[in-house]
This record gives sequence, structure tokens and C-alpha cells, in this order.
Amino acid sequence: MQKKIVEPVLKVIFLGGVGEIGKNMTALEFGEDIIIIDCGSTFPTADTPGVDLIIPDPAYLMLNKDKIRGIVVTHGHEDHIGAIPYFLKECNVPVFGTRLTLTLIENKLREMRIDNAKLNVVQAGNTVSLGRAFKVEFIKVSHSIAGSCALSISTPVGVVFHTGDFKVDFTPIDGNMIDLQRIAEIGKQGVLLLLCESTNVERPGSSMSEATVGRSMRAIFNENKDRRLIIATFASNIHRLQQIIDLAAEFKRKVAFSGRSMINVAESAAKIGELHLDREQIVDIEKVKNVDDKDLVILTTGSQGEPMSALTRMASDEFSKVKLGYNDTVILSAHPIPGNERMVYTVINNVYRHGARVIYESLAELHVSGHACRDELSLIHALLKPQYFIPVHGEHRHLQKHAELAVAMGEMPSHIIITDIGDCVYVSPRKFMIGEQVAAGSLLIDGLGVGDTDSSVLRDRKILAEEGLLLAVICIDELSGTVSAVDITSRGFAYDKDNGDFFEGCRGDVMRVLSDYDLRECDRNVLNNTIRKELKNYIFKKTRRSPMILPLVIDC
Repeated sequence: MQKKIVEPVLKVIFLGGVGEIGKNMTALEFGEDIIIIDCGSTFPTADTPGVDLIIPDPAYLMLNKDKIRGIVVTHGHEDHIGAIPYFLKECNVPVFGTRLTLTLIENKLREMRIDNAKLNVVQAGNTVSLGRAFKVEFIKVSHSIAGSCALSISTPVGVVFHTGDFKVDFTPIDGNMIDLQRIAEIGKQGVLLLLCESTNVERPGSSMSEATVGRSMRAIFNENKDRRLIIATFASNIHRLQQIIDLAAEFKRKVAFSGRSMINVAESAAKIGELHLDREQIVDIEKVKNVDDKDLVILTTGSQGEPMSALTRMASDEFSKVKLGYNDTVILSAHPIPGNERMVYTVINNVYRHGARVIYESLAELHVSGHACRDELSLIHALLKPQYFIPVHGEHRHLQKHAELAVAMGEMPSHIIITDIGDCVYVSPRKFMIGEQVAAGSLLIDGLGVGDTDSSVLRDRKILAEEGLLLAVICIDELSGTVSAVDITSRGFAYDKDNGDFFEGCRGDVMRVLSDYDLRECDRNVLNNTIRKELKNYIFKKTRRSPMILPLVIDC
């Protein structure tokens, strides 16, 4: 009997970044080797009150940690590096990335007091071998942060190409254009699988060059020669910071950095030569009061209206170092991230209340995306001509639209898979299919706790925030077993003085429950649950609201 030959396959495991924007994390597994592409985080939403950060659940990787050969990082944005410190605490594997990327990671590790990480600096054009199965080539791409790379990964079954986040910028600020020539060469050699970002797939045409922002900024400098300029942008956008610093030097203005992340990133980027500045040009934010308005630019955090950011505190008059006034021009050089619009416009309104001018994206070309639009995505597909394609880095609608674009480019629908978190795709020259689901999802970072804030905790927090709290304290005389007092109080639910009859009704409801029990012998847990249930029904009938109810039976 002839023995059946089992074809080796590559497993592509999606742990984050598909069906969502954020917490990007993908693993490639072949035999006894696993490599991880990016290890990012995302920020909490209204559905996760009190949570500081959300990261991918690495449960599958922890079960296979002996196979992990390293993490390869495409660039230094939070959604690609934010989870690395938490992962390295559990699994200290080598990390590979460009110099700025690793500098930003190093800052995070220092904050979390992790000092034994194995960080390996690479440059675009370098290739690293990881285990027996993988060789990873780093390829220069343009994005809204310096040091961004795509990855060409050689495996025993063929080449996997991961674009990372990218755009095609023909006039980049640093002069180093995306390496389309090398991408075309890889396409000619043959690409088994393309993993391509999908963020801007709904936008036609091409993204504008970062140089466009420089032209808009120059006009603003010219039009505000006698006014102080306060510019809010993403701290990680080194090329934008460079343009603003260069314009400030040209217009003979000092530059001050405001906001923790702005200061940290600027110092780190300057230290490694990614940001070029004259130390004589820089003034400490503590000393800006000594500089004439016409001679100063303040680069600040807060372009997204973040509550604790420097610009938000300036606008709320809670930032002692900078007081806004009639001679200020505030520039927001960023798109509001979906969901942040209300916070951004609150900041704009508060700035106007101080008499300052505000210039924001809808009034001028002050921001360009770092992500490829449809024409740029089409170019990558045309150069690489992959056998198989999986869209990544997008919500489900983005992934679906990107799949449709690939079909329009001539790729076969049966050679395209749209994935969800936890999917494992089997890939070989003759196989392309979804295999088993792996353990995956999200871990919530709450203070020093990782993954210990579950759905029940979040549900309680949402009830407290939306409905408030009602506390029923019942004092029972230890000797007689009689009720000596019932006290009903609330927080965030009803004001006691204005609702005397209602609270008397609650007390009466509790007393009716207590009358059915022998208070010396009864199970206190059962009693608490009964009081909670009866109060819940009574309160809902009276108010159509459901506060959190905490009965507390104590012996007096």
C-alpha cells in the first residue's frame, strides 16, 4: 500500500488587527518555529470604563513559547508595539526593528522596569534568520513615523509579504522613498501570500505627500508673524515635527515641547539622529513666559482632545505653564480619530473662549494620512502578484472592500480569505484554508493588573456610571435578633432630600422582606440576595431605572 505524503503547511495565526483597527499581532508557525509580526495595543472605549489599555490575548503563544524565535516589528506606533512590554514579561524573546522603533520600545520597557530585553536593531535592506524556517527581509516604506518597514518573509513553502502600514510618498521629508524597486523584484521572484493593510481602502486615488503639510504650515507662519503659534500633532510623526522645527528656524522662532509623549519622542528621536534640531533653538516649557509671542512655537500633545493632554489642559485653563490669549494661534495638525470628534471640538471651542485663533484640518491641509489609498494598494498588488491574499489592519468592512479590490486586480476569489481574531490559516502552494481556531481575544490592562478585569467588572462599572448606586444598611440587634435600623442612601441615583417618600418606600420594602426571616438563624447571603431582588423590582416599578444595589446586614 502506497504511503500518503503529507504536504508541509505554514500556519498564519491572527491574534489581533483583523476585524478591528488596533492591537495588531500575527504569528507565523512552521514545524517547531514561530515568529510574531508586531505586538500592539489599542485604547479603551466607552464599553471598557476604567481600563488603561487593551492588548491581544497571547494564550496560544504562551502554550507554544518554546517555539517562538522572535518578534519582528514593522514600525513604532502604539497599535504595533504597545503590548510588547507585557509580552516580554511572560516570554523574553528577541525583538527586531529599526532604530527609532526600538528606541520607542526601550522607553516603554524602562517605564515598566524591564531591563533584560533582547533588542536587535536592523536597517531597511537587512535580513535576519529566525529558527530554521524563517528569513525576514526589512524593506523601506513610507508612513507617518520614521523607520517603517514592510517584511518579506521566506518560509519553506514560499514568500509571505507583510506590508505593515505604508503609503507611496514620492516626495518624503527624509528623501528616502518606499523601495518599490525591491518590492517589484520580490514580486517577480514569486509571492505565495500577501498580507496587506486596509485602513484607507475606501478612499479613492492616492494619499497626499507629507510635504503638503509643510506648504500649509509655511503659509500659517507667514500669516501669523506677530502671534504665538501652538501646534498640536502626533508626537510620533517625526517628519512633521522636523518640518515645523525647520520652519521655526527659518522664521527665527524658538521651539518648546509640551506634553510627556511629545518631550519623550522628541528627545529619543534627536538622540538617535532621526530628528535634527539646534539645541540653541529649544526653550524649556517652564521658560516660555520669557519669550516674545512672535519668537515662539509650542509643539504640544492633544490633537485628539485627550482629557489629560497638554492642549486640553491649556484650553481648560488648567496648565500653569501656558495661558492662552488673544495673540495665540492654535493649529491642530491631525484628523480626529473616529470616536474622538466630540473631544476635539470641545477643545476647539474652549480655545476660542480664550480669544485665540484656531486652525484645524477642515480649514486647511494640516494633516495627511500615513496609510495607502486605493491606487497605492492597487500598485502593491500589481507589483507583488501574490498567489494568495489576506487583507489585514482594518475593520470587517475594510477587509471586505480590500478583497473586492484584489478581485478587480485579477486575483481569484477562492485565493482570498477574510479572517477574524483567532483564525489559523493553512498555507502551501496547493493549500489555502482556514484551519482550527486558537485561543485569542483581548486582555484588559487596569493599573498594574493584566487580564484580571473581566466582563462582570466592566458590567458593574457601566451600571455605576449609568444608573448609580443604592446602599441598604440593615442593623440587627445581636441579642434580640430584631431590626434596630434600616438606612437607605444612594450615590449617582437619587438625591436623598428631594426623594424622601421614595426612600421611605425602599425602607418599607426592606422591612417586609426582613419580617419573613428569623434574623438570628437565617443565611445572610440568602437574605442579602432576597433584599437585592425585592429592592430591584420595587425601584424599577417606581423609576424605570436599575441602579447597583448593595444590601449590607450588620450586627449592632
